[in-house]
Amino acid sequence: MKGDYELDNRRYVIGGVAIAVIVIYMIRLLTLQILSDDYKKNADSNAFFKKIDFPARGTISDRKGRLMVYNQHAYDIMVILNEAKDHLDTLEFCQTLGITREEFDQRMADIKDRSKNPGYSRFTQQLFMSQLTEEEFSVFQEKMYRFPGFYVQRRSLRQYVYPYAAHILGDVAEVSPADIEQDDYYQPGDYIGKLGIERSYEKELRGEKGVQIMLRDAHGRIQGSYQNGALDRQPVAGKDLTLSIDLDLQALGERLMEGKIGSIVAIEPSTGEVLCMVSSPSYDPRLMVGRQRGKMHRLLQQNPRKPLYNRSIMGIYPPGSTFKTSQGATFLSEGITNPTTTLYPCHRGFVCGGMRMGCHGHASPLPLIPAISTSCNGYFGWGLYYMLNNRKKYKTIQEAMNTWRDYMVSMGFGYKLGIDLPGENRGMIPNADYYDSRLGKWNALSVISISIGQGEVSLTPLQIANLGATIANRGYYYTPHVVKKVQGEPLKAEFREKHVSKAAPWAYEYIAKGMRASVLGGTCKALNRGDIIICGKTGTAQNKGRDHSAFMGFAPMDNPKIAVAVYVENGGFGAHFGVPIGGLIIEQYINGKLSPASERRASEFQHRRISYGDSER
Repeated sequence: MKGDYELDNRRYVIGGVAIAVIVIYMIRLLTLQILSDDYKKNADSNAFFKKIDFPARGTISDRKGRLMVYNQHAYDIMVILNEAKDHLDTLEFCQTLGITREEFDQRMADIKDRSKNPGYSRFTQQLFMSQLTEEEFSVFQEKMYRFPGFYVQRRSLRQYVYPYAAHILGDVAEVSPADIEQDDYYQPGDYIGKLGIERSYEKELRGEKGVQIMLRDAHGRIQGSYQNGALDRQPVAGKDLTLSIDLDLQALGERLMEGKIGSIVAIEPSTGEVLCMVSSPSYDPRLMVGRQRGKMHRLLQQNPRKPLYNRSIMGIYPPGSTFKTSQGATFLSEGITNPTTTLYPCHRGFVCGGMRMGCHGHASPLPLIPAISTSCNGYFGWGLYYMLNNRKKYKTIQEAMNTWRDYMVSMGFGYKLGIDLPGENRGMIPNADYYDSRLGKWNALSVISISIGQGEVSLTPLQIANLGATIANRGYYYTPHVVKKVQGEPLKAEFREKHVSKAAPWAYEYIAKGMRASVLGGTCKALNRGDIIICGKTGTAQNKGRDHSAFMGFAPMDNPKIAVAVYVENGGFGAHFGVPIGGLIIEQYINGKLSPASERRASEFQHRRISYGDSER
């Protein structure tokens, strides 16, 4: 009986082993025949040579049709490792391409490293060296027959015509493993937009690849097109883009911001089109082309003033007194004040309950229009104080605070506006929950500084410019965008949608009158001129060091054509840098040029530097 039991056990063991072997073979066959395409690639590579035809990338022009970005031919060296011979004359190969043996070995190692090149296969073309010039290509082409397995592939290389608008245009570089993983359109060695509109409009700009299927003989020699090209696919060129940017305005803005840190943003109120977007310091986009792109990118990254950082949409700043315009519209619409209301006197500031929020000297008390004109801190401090403490209208201070927050959000603050550029920041608009969690017990005096654009409030220069566009439109705005037209496509629906503020249109009429009064005899009086009816508001934003200089305005007062925001870090009072720079931008756009006197003033500001010491920013 015992022997029979052992025999049965052996039978089960042997049967289990046999079944296991069969399962292993089946899994391996499944892997080879279905899950793995190595054998298919091997067979295809023996019979066919698939030559990729890369499409021309779409060109980019400014709003007046001036070409800003175009393509120039460049050449890549590709290699099929399965065809590359072991007896390759490496010395001659390296001399032909002007590289060292160490560089050759490193490139080969990188191709085989699946962590760097997840699409690696020894049967398909792999990028060995990119972006050869016409001259380099000619030298290599003469000797290419000596280097089996190596091929030349023609591509388009981006060329940037002007040294302007780097943060808007962005650049193009080789795809990363993450790019390949996210979109199977790309293969190792392909190029993709990395920054700016090159990135956000990548799918429109890139076009569609074509392919030529060539037949090989038994020795791997090309015999011609397979089926006379019946299966070939022609490349489809990328779509051309027309920007909303005015190149002359952009160039002037970049001149005026030389030697300064900050931003200028100008918007056409009636459409939301961005007319210029300056982030300073900037860089020449023509430096970010070719094989030197990586080196230049590293140098820019290491610059302590962060020239790669687009302050127009990424910079988070206290808006200062430019923010008072949004407060005035809110207080009027909520019935906290009316146009003739004079609040408590401004004793050179808001003074209440043992605290003081300082202000400069001016007549007092004031109604709304002169309060905007003189930028009275007391008026707007008392306005928020009365709003948050109004128990007839709001049951709790939290309800009042969240009502205030809702007005701010409706004006485009606290969230991303949705511009068609990557990297936009949202800024900060606090609500009741924020103060409940941070302060516990709080009251109107705890948060009074937000009434003058300080404290927890922060905006991007784009949001400040959009505030100007909202006032210019008397209560609505369109999502700002830098692309005016995509070839063969209608403007995206989100850029045609009108965003209406909670504040009443009639309230914005008074805000505009206050901004006009500021130009006629207030803090913006340097902009008072006969030919252009400008409305403006200064901002002097408190900072740990010297204050920031800000300006927000639009022109003309009726039927506005441009709204502009200027923000100069550590520029002092708004009238020092913000107002004159904003005035020059408005004049250039409205008149199409600067007067001789204004040109002299532009040259003066171009060469006026601000010392930032050793600040690592």
